[in-house]
Amino acid sequence: MTEGRARTVFIGSGGFGRETLWRLADHPDVELVGVVTAPPRPAGRGGRTAVTPIHEAARHLDVRRILTPARLREPAALDEVLGLAPELLVLADYGQIVPAALLEVPHGALNLHPSLLPRYRGATPIPAAILAGDRETGVTLMRMDAGLDTGPIVAQTRVPLTGDESTPLLEETLEVEAAALLTRYLGPWLRGKITATPQPEDGASMTRPLRREDGRLDPARSGAELERQVRAYQPWPGSFVDTDEGRLIVWRAELEDEGPPPGVFDEGGLGTGDGSRLRLREVQPAGRDRMSWDAYLRGRPAIVGSSIVR
Repeated sequence: MTEGRARTVFIGSGGFGRETLWRLADHPDVELVGVVTAPPRPAGRGGRTAVTPIHEAARHLDVRRILTPARLREPAALDEVLGLAPELLVLADYGQIVPAALLEVPHGALNLHPSLLPRYRGATPIPAAILAGDRETGVTLMRMDAGLDTGPIVAQTRVPLTGDESTPLLEETLEVEAAALLTRYLGPWLRGKITATPQPEDGASMTRPLRREDGRLDPARSGAELERQVRAYQPWPGSFVDTDEGRLIVWRAELEDEGPPPGVFDEGGLGTGDGSRLRLREVQPAGRDRMSWDAYLRGRPAIVGSSIVR
């Protein structure tokens, strides 16, 4: 180590890891020698190339080496990371498999995962917790192994859920909790004062990447399920129905006790499978900006009494 500090490489792409990167750069027990993140990609309607949130944060921190391999498993990319002589890896929200050679650095590879592992392993733990109506979630700090989020647990922090969280807002909360968790336990980990504990087998579940079609609202399901979906599937893939007027994205909704038949619109919103109403508050017609449901009705009053197009 350099002056008693562990040479550290941070690996991540999504916003969940930003606060961790900032804290890592200031941590007295590490020397941040590089950042690995996804390459710039087209973003937005104009197709302008944009860097990842982690790349942007690394620039502000004046990190000397910012690596953007398309595939970390490629030999050239792996050699570039190993060329930094890392003694510790810290990973958060990267989206690629980390090669085994990088897991073997002296202090291991630590991963911050936004769930209470072993629940919600995989790509979409935050939407999964909202969809399930869980009363709590959290962040797990684990030592990575060859499996997908199966490594032993270093520490966890629990976060209560109120039942009105959306994925972007919950991610912001967990981003801060993840950074605090790493800050609290990193020093003891490097000094060998913590032993990681194997994950229990009971309660393990796996999540997958979301697809566009996952966002389709199915009126045969209960109103409570659909309301949770609206909050969980923001910003991607969104929640939507197809109507005679085109696709309608639902950005904000509430649950009401009684409504029209399943899949039928009334002045308040959409009927659901258990007889409740998905009260629509904010919607977005195809090619238009977001608007209130009342504003949408003023322009398209004929939707009242119509059914969604299946």
